[in-house]
Amino acid sequence: MLLNLHVKNLALIDEADVEFGEGLHVLSGETGAGKSILIGSMNLALGEKVPRDVIRSHADYAYVEMVFQIEEDKLPFLEEEGIFPEDGLLIISRKILPGRSVSRINGETVPVSKLRRLTSRLMDIHGQHEHQSLLYRSRHLEILDMFGGTQIREQKKLVSESYRKLEVLKKEIARFSMDEEQRRRELSFIEFEIQELEEASLVSGEEEELTASYRKLLHSRELAEGLAQVCAAVSGEGGSASESLGSALHAMQHVIQYDEEGLAPLQQQLYDIESLLADVSRDAGDYLENIDVEEEALDQLQKRLDLIHAMKSKYGGSVDAALEYLKEQRERLEELRNYEACRAQLLAESDSVEKHLNLLCQELRRLRGAAAKPLAEQICVHLKDLNFLNVEFEIALTQLAEATAGGTDEAEFMISLNPGEKLRPLGQVASGGELSRIMLALKTVLAEKDDIPTLVFDEIDAGISGRTAGKVGEKLRQIGRSHQVICISHLPQIVAMADSHYLIRKQAEKDSAKTMIQKLDREESVTELARLIGGVSITETTIQSAREMKELAEATK
Repeated sequence: MLLNLHVKNLALIDEADVEFGEGLHVLSGETGAGKSILIGSMNLALGEKVPRDVIRSHADYAYVEMVFQIEEDKLPFLEEEGIFPEDGLLIISRKILPGRSVSRINGETVPVSKLRRLTSRLMDIHGQHEHQSLLYRSRHLEILDMFGGTQIREQKKLVSESYRKLEVLKKEIARFSMDEEQRRRELSFIEFEIQELEEASLVSGEEEELTASYRKLLHSRELAEGLAQVCAAVSGEGGSASESLGSALHAMQHVIQYDEEGLAPLQQQLYDIESLLADVSRDAGDYLENIDVEEEALDQLQKRLDLIHAMKSKYGGSVDAALEYLKEQRERLEELRNYEACRAQLLAESDSVEKHLNLLCQELRRLRGAAAKPLAEQICVHLKDLNFLNVEFEIALTQLAEATAGGTDEAEFMISLNPGEKLRPLGQVASGGELSRIMLALKTVLAEKDDIPTLVFDEIDAGISGRTAGKVGEKLRQIGRSHQVICISHLPQIVAMADSHYLIRKQAEKDSAKTMIQKLDREESVTELARLIGGVSITETTIQSAREMKELAEATK
C-alpha cells in the first residue's frame, strides 16, 4: 500500500508531504483548491503523460515521490522485472524538467513503459471521467476478462499466439498468389540477382582489408621517399644519427677510465641507443624493399572495391546485408521452383493453425460465458447496495464472424433500472451519475478478485446526493476493509465515512497561490463536515449535525 506521497513544485503545490495508512482516506476542500492536482501527481509518478505548464511558476522542475509498502505476494513479480524492494519498501519518483522527465525506482532510472507495467500491480486510479469508458463495448469485454482471472488470461495468451502465427502464414501464402507468367518473370529476375551476387564472391570483412591495402598502394611513392629519408637520417653518411652516436661512444671510451663507476650507466645507455638505431635501420630497410608501386595492382584493387560498393548499393547497403539478401533469394528461388508444393504445404499448415485457433476461441468463449453470469449477479448485488433498488443486469456475449487476437467474442452490459423495463445497452440508459455508481460497483467486484492493494477514486460522487451518497460512502468503506482506498469527495455523507480525513485548501500569497494539505483530527473533521453541510455559515446546529453524522458513520464500522 501507499505510505507516503511527496510533491514539490507541481502546479499550485509548492511542497506537500502526505502520510497514508490502511482503510478509507478522503480528501475534501473547496472547488479549485487543488484536490485533483494531488491525484494528478500520483498519475504522473505512475508514468502518465506530462501535461503542459505543470511545473510551478518560477520553479526549475517538479518532483513527485511515492513510497509503497510491498507485500510478499508482490515480490516474485517485482523480482522478475529486476526490482528488489529494500526493507519491504519501494520508492517511485519522477522529476519533471522542461521538455523531459526522469523516472526512478529505488534510485534506479527506468523507462516510463516499465514504470507503468510495475505500478499497474500496485495502484489503480479511477479518474473523474473514467466511468464514461463504460459506454464503449470493448471495455465491457475487458472487465469480463479481468473478472475471469487467470484462466481467461492464460487462454487469451494462447489465442493471441495462435492468431499471430496464422497472420504470418497468411502473409506467406500471399507470396504464392501469382499466375505462371508472373512466376516465370520473378524466377528469371531472382536467378539474375543470384548469379550477379555469386560472381561478385563477396566476403564479410574483405572491404576493410582491401581499403587498407589500396590506401597503402596509393601512397607507396610517398612511403618510399619518407622511409629513404628515415634510413639516411639513422645510418646514412654525412651527419647521420648512427655516425654521431659512434663519435659519442668513441669519446666515452677515452674518458670512462677516469670515473668508471659514474660513467658506466651513461655508456650503457649509448650502447642501448646504438642497438635501437640498428633495429630501426634494419626494419625500415626491410619495409622499403617490400613496398610495391605497381600500377596494375592498384588498378585491380580499385576495380574490386568498385564492385563491392556497387553490390552494397544495390543489395542492402553493406556486404553483410548483401550476403543475407543472397541467402533469402536462394530460398525464394527454391520456393518458386517448387511453387505448387510449397503453396500446398503453407495452405495445409494454415488450415491446421486456423482449426486450432477456432478450438482455442471456443474454449475462451466457454470461459467467458462461465464468468459472465456470476459477474452480472455480483454487480447487481452491489448496484442494489448503491440505491439501484429495482435494477436488473446482464452481460450479453455475441460471436464475431472471424477470430481476432482477443478471440471471437464481443460483450455488452445490459441493464434495466425500473420495474417492467426491458434490458437495454448500458449506454442507452444510464446517466452520468448512474455510470459513476455502476463503475464503483464494478470496482468493488473486481477489488474482491484482484490483488491491487491501493484504489484511488477522483470525485466518485459526481451526480449523486442524499441517501445515494450515503450508500456510496458505505461501499467505499466496504472496499477499504480489504484495500487501501483514497478518495476525493465534496459530499459530507462520504467524508463522514473516512478513516483518515485530509483538508486541501488554497492559500493566497502576494504574487501567487499555493495548495496546502492538512490531515484533520476528529474535531477538525467534524468542523469540515459542518462546512460541507452548512456552506458559508457554520452554526451550532450544523456542528451538531456534523457530529451526529460522524458518530453514525463510526457506528457502522
